[in-house]
Amino acid sequence: MISICLLLALSSGLVHAQPSNWLRRFTPGSRDDGSWLWSWAWASDGTVSVVDRSPSVTFPARPASFGLELTDPLLGYVIPLSAFMAPCPYDPDNSTSRRHSFDPDAVFGCPELCTIGNHEPEPTDTWIALVQRGGCPFVEKARQAQKLGARAVVVGGDRDNPDALLNMFSERDASDVTIAATYIKYWDYVQLSHMIAVSNTTHSGLKTLSLLLNTEYSAWEWYSPIITFIIILLLPSLLTFITLLIHRVRAARAAQRDRAPESVVHNLPWREWTGTGWEKHEPTSDTAEPSSTPDPDLERGPDDPVASTSHDLPLPAWVEEQTECAICLEMFVKGDRVRVLPCYHLFHIAEIDEWLIHKKKLCPICKADVTQPRGPPSDHHSGDRPSAEHSDSEQLPSSSTPSRSPSTIPQPTERTPLLQTPEQPSDGEAQQSTS
Repeated sequence: MISICLLLALSSGLVHAQPSNWLRRFTPGSRDDGSWLWSWAWASDGTVSVVDRSPSVTFPARPASFGLELTDPLLGYVIPLSAFMAPCPYDPDNSTSRRHSFDPDAVFGCPELCTIGNHEPEPTDTWIALVQRGGCPFVEKARQAQKLGARAVVVGGDRDNPDALLNMFSERDASDVTIAATYIKYWDYVQLSHMIAVSNTTHSGLKTLSLLLNTEYSAWEWYSPIITFIIILLLPSLLTFITLLIHRVRAARAAQRDRAPESVVHNLPWREWTGTGWEKHEPTSDTAEPSSTPDPDLERGPDDPVASTSHDLPLPAWVEEQTECAICLEMFVKGDRVRVLPCYHLFHIAEIDEWLIHKKKLCPICKADVTQPRGPPSDHHSGDRPSAEHSDSEQLPSSSTPSRSPSTIPQPTERTPLLQTPEQPSDGEAQQSTS
């Protein structure tokens, strides 16, 4: 708990000291020309307004992460650098004339630029430089505008990303930049440039407009460390919850596949014990507990409760001799309704329907699938398997030599001793063996 409080205090102190700089230290993959990830994760809102128009024209803007942080609106004259600046001529004898890896351009505001003509802003004037994105890093544009005496620089977007509103930042040290910088979209830049070109307002012999820069830092910027910390804490729990939810859904689907459809279960035949025999009934899909019997056919006469219909298969004796439900372990009594499974095992209707529909689609005794068709029953019950010795003795041909049949050997019981003395052969067997 103490470490959490220290971390929150440290994060809060860093944010209040410089909201835009501390996060850049932890962004190794940052670029000078901006990126969508940075602009999404850390950005403040701002506006650029032309105030000498009625009504005023306002463009959305995004302040840079370097330079002066505007706490109050800044009002000044906006002048494109291309209106009075041009690339400085290259001097081959001076090796420092081209010390940058990019070419100078007045439209992009890339150094080194030199004044052309007789008109330029006064050093004491509050004016704002207007340039376009491209050609060089954002911080170099700000340095060039600062060198010319501008109080701020407005960077317009490019045609490749006309709707992008980037957050300008520098991965290198930009502490020498002391003017404000802001970014506007490409079409807003085009409109602003056109308004300057047709403007009747001039300052120091240059066409210009009155521009108001305003910055409003959103709540996300101030509370970003706390929200990020909370998200990091909750993310493992959220992932665990999603994993358990997916596992639960898969388990539910697997359990649904293991259960029998309700329509299949209700279509299974059922019988009613009359005390002396089984009364057969046709399957019904409406309810598991039919309350009435079909009307008797007057031409055929009354049905025999124990008689089989003409389409019934002959059943072995063990089917009719079932007297106990294997689920509740209770004997069938008069009036009990039982369900007949395809394997011909009998169970109480309410109990077997609950088992098949909500538990398993397998017979509780023989594990046969009730949704699959089943052939005619065998003569032996599933629990009574004839021994291999008995089947082998029936296949062996009879010989003249008398032998003891396996069926005559007494089956061991709980009273049979574990150690038995070998049986002595009878007199007839002894004489036959000696002959």
